Amino acid sequence: MIATIQYNSRKLKVNLLQPLDISIPITGKSTNVNAWCLEPPKIAPEVIDGKTISVAKGAVVNFNTISFNPHSHGTHTETVGHITEKEYSINQHLKQFFFLAEVVTVAPEKLGDDYVISRKQLQFALGNKKREAIVIRTMPNTREKHTRQYSNTNPTYLLEEAANYLKSKGIKHLLIDLPSVDKEQDGGELLAHNAFWNTKGKLRLDATITEFIYVSNKIKDGKYMLNLQIAPFENDSSPSKPILYKIMDK
Repeated sequence: MIATIQYNSRKLKVNLLQPLDISIPITGKSTNVNAWCLEPPKIAPEVIDGKTISVAKGAVVNFNTISFNPHSHGTHTETVGHITEKEYSINQHLKQFFFLAEVVTVAPEKLGDDYVISRKQLQFALGNKKREAIVIRTMPNTREKHTRQYSNTNPTYLLEEAANYLKSKGIKHLLIDLPSVDKEQDGGELLAHNAFWNTKGKLRLDATITEFIYVSNKIKDGKYMLNLQIAPFENDSSPSKPILYKIMDK
């Protein structure tokens, strides 16, 4: 199923039958990816009047209740409402879902006791390319990212200068395979979040940050069409399912 997309003055072709899923699913297991010191998500049959509503328990349907936090338990997309007093719902502010994206691979740099992503690294990766979205894969890159327990581990993060650079490049959608673009313990400064969303100026209400993705090593760096799918939660953040489509050579 070949689709031709008119993007500005260019026509881009993608095969809709060859999606590249870069999301991490939410499970009800203790091995579910996790951060911010929360318990694992729960997916379990509802109990009504002492009866477990599960086909395996004799009910006619399965009727699971799911308890999770989108910021802690899997791939999620957030709006500036994540860090502002005023509510900005992802369901209200993400109205377009297809974007031209660049996949880049970055080996974090050592900075004191931290590992960081710098402006220089992103400048080298993007060069003069004009993209609406960037998908950042950090090294090392293993499937352990599906189950890693990040709490109190001081994961890699973006420097403020890097987030400012992406903003200056016109990047509207930042996707990364980490629990946060900011340092785990930073005294509440949230420098990268604030820089990317421009909270000291005109808020970038149409810009999003997607965290906890996983980009397989089979996916090469380069240009893709991104379909950024969310669940329709009226909340600052929603579980999401970003899908990449390789742009076909002419």
